Amino acid sequence: MTSVVLVVDVANVMGSRPDRWWKDRAGAAARLVMSLVPLAGQRVPLGPDGAPVHVARVVAVVEGRARAMTVPDDVRAAVEVLLAAHDGDTAVVEVAIAVLAPPTGAVPLVATADRGLRERLPAGSLVTGPRALLDLLGPPGPR
Repeated sequence: MTSVVLVVDVANVMGSRPDRWWKDRAGAAARLVMSLVPLAGQRVPLGPDGAPVHVARVVAVVEGRARAMTVPDDVRAAVEVLLAAHDGDTAVVEVAIAVLAPPTGAVPLVATADRGLRERLPAGSLVTGPRALLDLLGPPGPR
């Protein structure tokens, strides 16, 4: 079974669910990041064609106004939160490159529907769509 670092394009995944996230981007981003906590260390069906993968680490890339989000320290212990200095896509690509670099040689699994971002990812990266991730996470939590 492949061991992956799940890299979540928070803006893209958040934007795929019409739950009024645009009214409170920081709050919606925090809810999404908190919902990722149970995935760390788990076997999940997010690989190619729904194959199971082991999620060794979770990295959530947050950009724009959502960077004002706050999450408890125990959440940050389970999910690495990367506040993108500029655009989130560039930060996601940089994380994927770092994951693939020796000595880690791990496999990044990027959760996004952004075609342009998918094309920019380094060879060896895996991709899953927001729907697969959100279906795995279940219904959104309270606002």
